[in-house]
Parts: sequence; C-alpha cells; structure tokens
Amino acid sequence: MTREFDVVVERDEGGYYVASLPALHGCQTQAKSLDGLMSRIREAIDLCLEVEGEPVGGLEFVGVQRVRISA
Repeated sequence: MTREFDVVVERDEGGYYVASLPALHGCQTQAKSLDGLMSRIREAIDLCLEVEGEPVGGLEFVGVQRVRISA
C-alpha cells in the first residue's frame, strides 16, 4: 500500500535541513543535505506509524504563510 504525506522542510541556523509532518505530530528528522533528509524522513514516517499507528482525522495541507510582526 502506498501512502502520501505532506512534509514541511526548513533550514536551521546551522545549515541543517529539518523535516516535520503536520499529520504525524512529533515525527521529524534532520540532515545536512536534502537527499539525506528525504531518506531519513521516510524512515521516520515508518517508525512513527509503527509506534503511533495511522493518523486519526485527516488534515488537508493547504500551504505555508510567513507572518511578520513588530517586536
């Protein structure tokens, strides 16, 4: 069975790429390259599904918005 998940990818101040899944809370990983990140996130998804089971209630990923506020 093939499943699809939306992955949010960010880069931290150290230059590492960080991936997280909105549908699987706590499911995240990091790597120095995007290729490495995609390999690791697939492993992380498998582990999260094994431990937590299938996500309940499907969220539909709409997009990412940047919000700027004055501090």
